[in-house]
Amino acid sequence: MNQFEDIRPYRDSEVPSVLSRLIADNEFIDLLLSRRIPLIIRLVPWLVKPLARPLLKQSLRKLTADVETVADFQHHVKVGLQKSLDKSTDGYSFGGLDQLDPNCAYLFIGNHRDIALDPAMINLALHTVELDTVRIAIGDNLLSKPFASDLMRVNRSFIVKRSVEGRREKLESLKNLSAYIRYSVVEDNTSCWIAQAEGRAKDGNDKTDTALLKMLTLSKSKQQTFGEAIGELKLMPVSISYEYDPCIIEKARELYAASQGIDYVKAEFEDLDSIQKGFLGYKGRVQVNFGDCINHKFETAEDLATEVDRQIYGLYQLFPTNIIAWKMQENSDQQSFDQLKQLWPDENWSQAETDFEAHLQSVPPEHRSLVIDAYAAPVKNQLDYQQQNPVLGDSINEEAIVC
Repeated sequence: MNQFEDIRPYRDSEVPSVLSRLIADNEFIDLLLSRRIPLIIRLVPWLVKPLARPLLKQSLRKLTADVETVADFQHHVKVGLQKSLDKSTDGYSFGGLDQLDPNCAYLFIGNHRDIALDPAMINLALHTVELDTVRIAIGDNLLSKPFASDLMRVNRSFIVKRSVEGRREKLESLKNLSAYIRYSVVEDNTSCWIAQAEGRAKDGNDKTDTALLKMLTLSKSKQQTFGEAIGELKLMPVSISYEYDPCIIEKARELYAASQGIDYVKAEFEDLDSIQKGFLGYKGRVQVNFGDCINHKFETAEDLATEVDRQIYGLYQLFPTNIIAWKMQENSDQQSFDQLKQLWPDENWSQAETDFEAHLQSVPPEHRSLVIDAYAAPVKNQLDYQQQNPVLGDSINEEAIVC
């Protein structure tokens, strides 16, 4: 285990000291204050901070007084998440949980739309059937501040070193990451979650990166084939869909900059702002669907990526926002639109179109087409794969657990 010291999640024995360190970190406290009382902090920080810091620290000590283990910490996260979802969604549901073996660990591989909410929703799904939470792969680009690293690692996150430079160093880092994931699933019988590609799918086009799949086999034994090494990890696709994306404006801004050949430079706390907006912003309905565990019959990363994509596209819950956005594109047709509407036979489609158009009003005109394309992409992907494989069928899961 020593080889994983700098990337592993924190252990139970480390939790009290980590929380003490967080509460003592004035930069972390100031960040929380700037979110609670932003206007006052901006106007008179020299006056407010010395007064507010001790009060907030005292409140945090009281809140975490009973937190001694990672499970204790995650219980607080779960309670806070459920309260947030009650306010920011019109309901959320989970499908495919009945396929999970409580005695097995899995490597969940999912589409990625929200930095922290995606794995949080997967953990919440597992909680509903009394299964253990996952270890979460998170890029070190999100951990530029010590308090950010502490927060993530105390919540069972392990670090993906994206900032490593040098070809040899990158390879060694990837081998160590691969070994840690294999250790977790195979030896420690603890499930992990990893995104299907680096970064969020800002354009709505969920696509599995073959390089990531190859990374998973860097730790295989010399005797194992690619397929056997993947089979050992019990790879299971997971598809998460949000009716409305709270961060769509920020994503479109970044996409627009790229389309104009402009280097997009994030603000200091932009990722943390996105995390906050993802948790608190309105999302409409949310669906998480678990797929089929992938066996070892795929002997190349390309074939495996195709299967992961097939499952994620097929499992993706198409919401009225997706369908309406697809209808707004030039290549849509009325017959397909009418068929897609049958996914939601009780929906007030006139109201849904009005609501989506109102959502688009907050988008700068030059970004509008990018936002529409992002919402429409899952429809296009699902239709393309249904034509290739009709067994995908409807995207609504009849045995979903509704919350």
